[in-house]
Order: sequence, then structure tokens, then C-alpha cells
Amino acid sequence: MFRSNIPEGSMDKKWEEYKGHVKLVNPANKRSLEIIIIGTGLAGASAAASLGEMGYKVKAFCFQDSPRRAHSIAAQGGINAAKNYQNDGDSTFRLFYDTVKGGDYRSREANVHRLAEVSASIIDQCVAQGVPFAREYGGLLSNRSFGGVQVQRTFYAAGQTGQQLLIGAYQALERQVALGNVEMYSRHEMLDVVVIDGKARGIIARNLITGELERHFGHAVLLCSGGYGNVFYLSTNAMGSNVTAAWKAHRKGAYFGNPCYTQIHPTCIPVTGEHQSKLTLMSESLRNDGRIWVPKEKNDPRKPNEIPHEERDYYLERRYPAFGNLVPRDVASRAAKERCDAGYGVGTSKQAVYLDFASAIDRYGRVECRKHGIENPSEEDIRSHGVDVVKEKYGNLFDMYAKITGEDPYTTPMRIYPAVHYTMGGLWVDYELMTTVPGLYALGEANFSDHGANRLGASALMQGLADGYFVIPYTIGNYLADEIRIKPIPTTHEAFAAAEQAVAERLNKLKSINGSTSPENFHKRLGKIMWDKCGMARNEAGLKEAIEEIRALKAEFWRDLRVTGEINEFNPELDKAGRVADFIELGELMCQDALQRRESCGGHFREESQTPDGEAKRDDEHFSFVAGWEYKGDSNWELHKEPLEFEIVHPTQRSYK
Repeated sequence: MFRSNIPEGSMDKKWEEYKGHVKLVNPANKRSLEIIIIGTGLAGASAAASLGEMGYKVKAFCFQDSPRRAHSIAAQGGINAAKNYQNDGDSTFRLFYDTVKGGDYRSREANVHRLAEVSASIIDQCVAQGVPFAREYGGLLSNRSFGGVQVQRTFYAAGQTGQQLLIGAYQALERQVALGNVEMYSRHEMLDVVVIDGKARGIIARNLITGELERHFGHAVLLCSGGYGNVFYLSTNAMGSNVTAAWKAHRKGAYFGNPCYTQIHPTCIPVTGEHQSKLTLMSESLRNDGRIWVPKEKNDPRKPNEIPHEERDYYLERRYPAFGNLVPRDVASRAAKERCDAGYGVGTSKQAVYLDFASAIDRYGRVECRKHGIENPSEEDIRSHGVDVVKEKYGNLFDMYAKITGEDPYTTPMRIYPAVHYTMGGLWVDYELMTTVPGLYALGEANFSDHGANRLGASALMQGLADGYFVIPYTIGNYLADEIRIKPIPTTHEAFAAAEQAVAERLNKLKSINGSTSPENFHKRLGKIMWDKCGMARNEAGLKEAIEEIRALKAEFWRDLRVTGEINEFNPELDKAGRVADFIELGELMCQDALQRRESCGGHFREESQTPDGEAKRDDEHFSFVAGWEYKGDSNWELHKEPLEFEIVHPTQRSYK
């Protein structure tokens, strides 16, 4: 049994009590303690800025050319916080409840409650940094709705919230860099964790420009390296996003938690052909005003604007009247897949549904006309004013859609379809965000902790900043207070030498195979196996097939891989090969995890486990646990279970009807 270290006491007092009794490191001792941070997205940048400001010696690493290139910039729709600015019944408890329920009762209550508690402080922090959140006419911060909730709690900056939040964290980080408290290593990739006497004591990193391997010591190592959605090849993730840092930690003893839990996002631009290497996300905020529908007639050949209102099936509003278009992502995604599989899909591929803003344009237009004193406005007046409002709220998203598809979403409904987005699985961490390797932490999307089997929209930015700004500054001190007598370990230590040698041997092995198949080819084939058999729907037979297919693909990879270029130079092909090798191993573990979880939960629809009306059917008696997988060797893992105990939000069959 591995311990989650959840504090005693009532749920609403746990975090406060923890902070009041946690061990501290005095300012003089902080100056002699070194911390390594991998990744400079929202979690990494906020953690580096916070810990640097506190006085620790911080080294931050990212594989991009600048921390500002982190994939956090791609988050569009907003960030949740329980401030109740709209006076519509929101509260810390309501955010906590919605998150646990939205995750289909597969998250740890104590972590989620802490997240809800600190959410309001995140907004204050970001406003102080100058993040340009949208505001109401009177100057108050504006909010909009997101899926899975019945209140407006999502703060936003048009359709570029992630970018604006990252700029805020980046500025805070760069200030600490300028002051000498943080040393920044761009274009560096972590390729191993160095463990000495059972504790994480450093990393081996590769300089991606020169190819040189470097050794770096740290009293603690923080992994803030994001998620692993690119295991599916086609996803909304940046092309460089990968699992390598987390996977190296896993192979060094860090348990992997719930690896089969991936977020299927309902509003993405559909696949158009075999040539594609990534998918484009249309923010979930669009479901706040857009209505989703398909024709009532199968294979309807008409253009969307030619189909009368009464011949449209607004299926989310029909099936889930209480939430309508704002059901959680997993529910919306599964419903879209069901309609398309049943023959009601639209577009040339028939793997899409419509997201229509005509009603919103009309509604906003009428309100604006009244504001302008226009009596008996014409349809042209209504439309003109309505388009202006929608353009102000979502304009950059509409522009992006138009550039990619060549269609004007102000006049023609968008076509959308679910796609792989975020990953709820990740390295297992306890309440303090520490993995099963002492001194090794995982923050943000790199850990499993807060979202259960499905993440509510606008919660990724919230978790990343909560972990970096408001959680790790307290919890890491509890560990480092006992490390103040540990002098920096020279990187000539045998553990560093052995780790570097292992990394060098692996790079040489990748390069020396000298086969005929590119890393990209293997990645694409892995992605197809994963999407077809471990994607939105999975079954026992398919998962067993997938495991065998992945093992065969792995054997072929190490027999027929071709890497061009040399090791000791700038070589993106070699970088890609290493990441694909890790994805292949992860893919097998994901299928193993999905195979043992014989229940449907969140966006993970096990075909053998469904209700009579086709909804996901959980099995709380047998699967109310976090799956923590321990690496035991090639294609060999041992499952450990952390039981989930619900004190406040008792599991029930989810209903959004």
C-alpha cells in the first residue's frame, strides 16, 4: 500500500491545518538548497518564479527555444475560480463538487478541495501581474460558463487565456532569472533522473543544439512537463509535447497513475485526411453560446443553412435538458460519436457535427439594438450588432477556424468532432505532489491528481497555476527541511556517471539500428492502434489485440528504425526517435491499465459496461481506486491500488438530464 499522506481533519480545514503545521526552511538555508524544474509551462514557470522568489537556487529546463513557447499558450477558453462574481450560487464547495462529479468520482477529494480553495487566489495573483482578463461594462472581471457546471465561474481573456496567463508567469520567471535566483536552460531535454540512496538528486539533460549530455545536481526535482496526449499521434497537443521526462522517472521508480485516462475534447476541427500530423482545438467556451446539432435525416446532403430548424436534432439539448450544450466534455464527446456512428454525421467525412452560432448572434443582436435605441430593428441590424458581440468574445477562434477550413463561421456553422486533448493520468503523487521517489515531484498535467476520469473545461490552467504558485511552495519545504545538511553532491558521483552512460548507450543504439523506417512512421502507426482500440470506446478483445500489436511494433522499431544525422549535433530526428520509443512503451501500459479497468467512467467507454440507454456505467464496488503502476522491467508492471474514500461527495450515477 502506498500512502497518499492526506492530512487529518475535516475537508475544509485540511489544507489550512497542513500549512499551519508543515516544516519550514529558513531564508538562509534556502540559499543553499538547489531545485531542478523540468518544463516551463504554467506549472513549471509559476513554480520556478515562486521558489526563486523564496530564495531557493533554481534551475529550469525546457526543450523549446523559450519558456514562452510552452504548450500552455494553446489553452484558449478560460480558467475556473470560485469567486461568485455573478452571484449565481457559486462557492468553493460548488467548484469542489462539480470537479469530483465531473471526474466521475475517480479523483482524490482532498486534492480537489484544496484546488477549489486556492482558485480565487490565482485570479488575484494574475490580475496583479497584469493579465488582461475580460471585464464587464462596470469594470468587474467577466465570467462565462463551461461544460459540466450550472454557474458562470470561468475567467477569460478572449480566446487566448492560456497565452495571457503564461505571459504573466513568464514575466515572473524572467524577473527571477534577471535577479540570478533562477538559471534558465532552454533547448535542453531531460533524459534521465539521477537517484542516489533512494532520493532524486539530479538529472541528465541533452543540449538539443550541440547534442552534448550534461549532469545537473538538485536537492529535489520537479517534473512540470505536461501530458502525453501525443501517444495517439493525432491530438490537439503541440508536436513536441511528449512523455519522455515522466517516463524516465517512471522507469526509475515513480509509479504511473491511471495511464488510460485521457481527455477527449468535444470541439475540435475534424480530421481531413492521412496527411495530418495534429488536430486543432476549438475552445470549449464556444459551447457557452453555440448550439450543437445534426440533421434528423441520415446522410442529409443539404448545406446546413438549407436545413430548417424543425429538421435539426439538437441532440445534447434533447438528451440532457438540465445542462444542454454544457454537459461535461466526456458526455458531449460520446454523444457526438454516437450520432456520427449512427449515420447522422456531416461533412465529407461524415465524422463531424455542427456547432451553430446563429441563435447567439440573433440574441445578442436584439439586446444590442435595444441598447442603441433601435426600435423595430431589421434583420440586418440585428445580425450586424450580434456579430460584433460574438466577434468581441470569440473573434480569434473564429478567425482561426476560417483560416484552417476556408469557411466563414459567422455565416456557416462550424464542423467539429472529438479529439484527444488533455491527459488525466500521469505520475502518481501524494497530497504534497511527491511521487513514489522521495524528492521527485510532479506538477500540473504531469501528475494524475485532480481530475479523475474526466477534466472539466477551464480546470487545466487552474491546476497548473495552483500547483506552482500555491501548493509546491509549502509542500516542498516539508521535504527540504530535512535536507539542509546535505551538501551539493558532485556530478562526478558514480550515480551521475552511470546515468549519463545509460543515456549515451541508448542514443547510440537508436542511431546505430540503421533500418529503413522513420520515427514518424512508427508514431503514426502507434497512434492508430491507440485511437482504434484504446480511444473513446474500448473492449476486452480490442485491448488484448492492441497490446500484442504494440509489442510487435516495438520489436520492429528496435529492428528497423532509421535516424538520419549524427548524435553530437542538432538532430530533431534523434529527439523524435527517443520520444516515440517512450510513447510505444507508454501505449502498452495504457492498454494494460484500460484492460484491467472493467468499467466505463468519464470519457473511457468500456463497451461491456453500459446502462440500458447507452450511458457509461461505473463499477464503484470493484474500481473505486487509483491505479498506480510500478515498472518492473520490459513489458512488466505491477499494479498498486490507492482506495478512493469519499467523505463529502458520495458517488452516484452521474446525470446531466
